[in-house]
Amino acid sequence: MKLYNGPQIIVGLVIFLAIFTYPLWSGAGKAAPVPKPQPVPKSVATQCVADTAYMRTSHMTLLNYWRDEVVRDGDRLYVSASGKTFNMSLSNTCFECHTSKVKFCDQCHNYLAISPFCWDCHLTPKEKK
Repeated sequence: MKLYNGPQIIVGLVIFLAIFTYPLWSGAGKAAPVPKPQPVPKSVATQCVADTAYMRTSHMTLLNYWRDEVVRDGDRLYVSASGKTFNMSLSNTCFECHTSKVKFCDQCHNYLAISPFCWDCHLTPKEKK
């Protein structure tokens, strides 16, 4: 069986595959820059609810625990591992130090393509200038 216009078909398929797969191989080995969230100002920083490593990986676990304790049990006080007591409040406790949602929270959430459901119930904090 003879393939008519075989070379042109093969060239056309190669060009099609190159164009179709370009987004995959053009960015190979390149990653988006790691976010650098705004640090807490030295004048505000006292002590966080938990250490930085825990908060980077498990802050949603803590916030979900807080939500359950406040909404279901009416308990509003949290005692950290260091023994310090905190008010279980995203708006009042966390944003007391982390003053900018855009410069702190959104940096990592956008990088990881995560849309947390915090703002389904909570008002988005007003950015302090």
